[in-house]
Formats: sequence, C-alpha cells, structure tokens
Amino acid sequence: MRIPFTQPKLYLSAPHPCPYDKPETAATVLLDPKSSINDALFNVLVKAGFRRSGEIIYRPHCRNCNACVSVRIPAREYRPNRAQRRTYKRNSDLDTTMAPAVFDREHFDLYCRYQSWRHNGDLMDHADPGRYREFMVESLVETAFIEHRLNGKLVIVSVCDLTDDGLSAVYTFFDPELKSRSLGTYAIMKQIDYINNMRLDWLYLGYWIDGCAKMAYKTGFRPIFGYLDKEWRIMHL
Repeated sequence: MRIPFTQPKLYLSAPHPCPYDKPETAATVLLDPKSSINDALFNVLVKAGFRRSGEIIYRPHCRNCNACVSVRIPAREYRPNRAQRRTYKRNSDLDTTMAPAVFDREHFDLYCRYQSWRHNGDLMDHADPGRYREFMVESLVETAFIEHRLNGKLVIVSVCDLTDDGLSAVYTFFDPELKSRSLGTYAIMKQIDYINNMRLDWLYLGYWIDGCAKMAYKTGFRPIFGYLDKEWRIMHL
C-alpha cells in the first residue's frame, strides 16, 4: 500500500541582512519546527535544495536574488583533477572512522581551534559548548561524524547527514596547523569514497555563490550539479 505524502508546513522568515554581504535583503524558507521530521521527509527536502543547521531545516528564498545555488556531486562520475590526486596521496597516512553524532571534547577542542583560525573575530569565532552542541550535535535526522586521525591525533571532523541516496555535508573542521595538506579537499574526497562504497549517488555540498571566495572550492569538483528552477542541472562553469 502506498503511503500518502503529506506536504510539510513551511514558513518564510522576516527579512534580514544577507549573511554573504550581498546588498539585497535576505529571507529564508524554514520547515515548521513543530513538524514531525523523519528520514523520508528529510530526503525529499534535501533533494529540493534544503539543508540543515542543528534542528533547523532551511533554504534561502530571497525576493530579488537567487545567488545561493544548492549543489551536489555525482559520486560515481566524479574524477579528481591533478591537484586533488596529489592531495589524496599526501593524506594517505590518515586513518578514517565514522563516529556517532554526540558531544566529544576532542571534537570540540578541534572545532574551537579551527574557528579561531578561519573566522577570527566574527560571529562564528566562539568557544561555547552549548552553541557547538546546537550547531553540530543536535539533529532530528540520522547524522554521523567522519573522523580523520594522523598517528592517533584527531585532525579532521566532517559532520554529515545520511540520506537515501548519499550524504549531505553539514560542516567540516580541521587542524589549522596542517593547512598545507588541503584537509578540506581531502575530507570531501573521503565523503565521496564513502558514498561510492555504499553504492549510493550524491554528495550534497550545501550552497554555492558565484564570486564568493569561501565557496569557490566546491566548483573544483567536477561534474557538479545545481538546483536551478526546481530541477537539478549540470553546471558548466
């Protein structure tokens, strides 16, 4: 028997300043926090360009701007370029395991060091365990932490939501003292490995904005698809 799909309740936020410094006023579509979220509904929303932050599931919906494009990588079709192959080889001495989404002091300490380096002085630069739990640990869907260690020392953590067709990348943080290893790139490549090993299809990488330097790394992975006009299309960049 086919189970009928119930349309989720969505709300539009009040206008707010764009977090990506665009001149336009931003707005966000939010899943009603009272909605009963399950894996099936979450899969539908991810495939419609939504992503998760803590217990909030959202998608940009700005009146005069469509710069935020949800992007995903087809794991089976992805072929690393020369620089990515070097990065993969350079980090072949790292051990990778998957851990449950729970608060871990070792994770938190690495997160604080990463934020202090990457977001020095801005709103992301904080060392509050409560905010970390809210952002990274609290989840209404199946979530895992992918750990990478060098000689037993934690150097990368990737927070990923598990979907029926792959992974949705929530956040990655790593040891800033090892930035020459291109650990962010390596973390994405290992997520693609996981998806291929599970014989799934997609790595959802969140949003991309043309001209945003902090997001430029995403288009280094080819091919890449964008959610445009309510459908996924290959992006020719």
